[in-house]
Amino acid sequence: MIGGTVRPTLRLRLTLLNGVLLVGAGAILVLLAWLLVRDALRPTDELLPGTTVVLTDGRTLDAGHWQRQLVDAASRELLFKGLLALLAISVVGVAGAYLVAGRALRPLHQVTATARRLGETTLDERIGWSGADDEVAELAETFDAMLDRITAAFEAQKRFVANASHELRTPLAVMRTEIDVTLSDDDADLGEYRRMAGVVREASERANGLVDALLVLARSEAQTGRRLARRAECDLAVGTANALSAVAREVERIGLKVHTSLRPAPVVGDPGLLDRLAGNLVENAVRYNHLHGRMWVRTGTDGQRSWLVVGNTGFEVAPAEVPGLFEPFRRGGQERTGARGSGLGLSIVRAVCDAHGGTVKAVPQPGGGLEVTVTLPSADPPAAT
Repeated sequence: MIGGTVRPTLRLRLTLLNGVLLVGAGAILVLLAWLLVRDALRPTDELLPGTTVVLTDGRTLDAGHWQRQLVDAASRELLFKGLLALLAISVVGVAGAYLVAGRALRPLHQVTATARRLGETTLDERIGWSGADDEVAELAETFDAMLDRITAAFEAQKRFVANASHELRTPLAVMRTEIDVTLSDDDADLGEYRRMAGVVREASERANGLVDALLVLARSEAQTGRRLARRAECDLAVGTANALSAVAREVERIGLKVHTSLRPAPVVGDPGLLDRLAGNLVENAVRYNHLHGRMWVRTGTDGQRSWLVVGNTGFEVAPAEVPGLFEPFRRGGQERTGARGSGLGLSIVRAVCDAHGGTVKAVPQPGGGLEVTVTLPSADPPAAT
């Protein structure tokens, strides 16, 4: 009830629609029958004028007058009985339609009841419709599939929050421990305080780097499927070259052999996010490499798509572990904390690709290592001919 009136539910509307159609069709049939009877009951039209008929009671009537009485009586009888039949059929039809509509819409009530019960602790509930394979069953299956996706996203979010908390707790615990140990030492000298300051600074830099990575990831995921906040034409080759320059000292320290083929790869997007994409791939290729290993970097375009390929040698990665590499806080296919990096590098790469309408894939290399290929829409697609 809404404001004292009957709520126009879907069941009620379907019942009324069925009733209107049923009454309308019945009324048309009664009208047609009435017209047919009036046209058919004209036996005297073929007799000569002035012809009379003798009834069973002995009365003699003009044939035309007798015909008019016959037609009027048949019409009244037909209308009376036809309207009674129409009323009965309408009542039965409307009641049946109400029951059938209620049965057909029962899954909708189950969907509503399930949705109202849903909460953090009841996301495992499903409709589990087992009726006829119709549109209602399709709706129930779609709702169950949506709940599966929501549950997966909710679990992933909880794991993300737990991992982020653990990652941030580690450097904070290191800082607090160093400070407490140093302050409790009455014999600590200036050198000990300098050592403590160095440890605290390194831990704070790690925490700051993790926070920056989380912000970039959140910013990238927020723009997925939407219009980018910043759009400018840039070249993946330039961003990659800058990323290689940033890791040049580390490359020289571990003796990596770097092979590059940086051809123009024009794209349109957020320059900051695209630079972070190239930087993460290059940094990962160096961080997860081994002494005197190899790294190869290529960029290019075919006019429609631009690409960036970064590969490296290193430890072996099983093909089954590759999808997990793009999940937050996964390093080398394992969820580990306290290792180099934040474990968000490839997660950010995937989020940036999604935000720019591109794709990313990783392929394990024989003997160890990984090759990651990023493909984005080119800034200069060929003109249609």
